[in-house]
Amino acid sequence: MQPLLRDLAAAYSERYSYVSFDFAAMGSTAGLEELRRGNADLALVSRELAPEEETDTQTGNRLLAPTAIAQDAIAVIVNERNPLRSLGQHELRKLFTAQVTDWGELGSTAGEITVVSREDGSATRSVFEEQMMNGRTVTTMALIMPGSQAVHDYVATHEGAIGYMSIGYLGTGIAALAVEGIQPTRETIENGTYAITRPFLLVSTANPNEQVTAFVEFARSPAGQAIVRRTYGEATNIGR
Repeated sequence: MQPLLRDLAAAYSERYSYVSFDFAAMGSTAGLEELRRGNADLALVSRELAPEEETDTQTGNRLLAPTAIAQDAIAVIVNERNPLRSLGQHELRKLFTAQVTDWGELGSTAGEITVVSREDGSATRSVFEEQMMNGRTVTTMALIMPGSQAVHDYVATHEGAIGYMSIGYLGTGIAALAVEGIQPTRETIENGTYAITRPFLLVSTANPNEQVTAFVEFARSPAGQAIVRRTYGEATNIGR
C-alpha cells in the first residue's frame, strides 16, 4: 500500500499545504500495533481486520475504524522465461509447501524451484496462506523478502523462482500465473472469480481527529479513487 498512500498523500498536500505526512514501512500487523500505541494516526492494512482487532470482545466497544479504499489481488508470479502460465490451486499448494521441487514435474523447463515468500506478520502472506493454501504455511525453505517489490525483483532475475505479491507491482521480467485458468484482472477481481483478493484499508482509532477523517474521505472521493486507478492499475475502486 505504500506507493498508493504516497501518491494520495502528495495529492492531498498539494490541496492542503499545512498537512504533512511521515511514513514507516512495516507489515500490517506491526502497523496496527503502532496505531494502538498512539505512535501513528493511520495504519495501512492489506487484509480484513479480525473481529478482536476491531472490537473489544469483553465490552463490545469499538477499538479501531477500518475504511476500504481499494480492492487488491495477490498475483502468483514466475520469471518471464518460465513457459508456464497457468496452474491449479492443488499444484500451487504443492509448490509452496515444497512437495514439488522441480519445474519438470509440472511440464516446465525452468529447473529447480525456488519459493519466494513474505515475512511473518505480512498481510500479503497471511491472505495468501488463508485463501490459496487453505491455512497451510509456506515451506520453511522459502526465501523471505521484505516487500512486494523485493519479491518482484528476485523472481525477475531468477528463472526458477516463484512468488506472490500485490498486482500493483506487476512489471517487466515476470509473468502472473492464471489460477485455475483465471488471470488477476480488474474484471475478475470485481466479479470475485479470481482466487486471491483482499481489501486495502486505512485504519484509524475509533475516534480519529478531524485531519485523519478528512484524509480518509479524500482517499474515497472521486479524486482519490482516480489515484487508486492510476497507481494500482488492475486494483478496483471502492464505492464513492
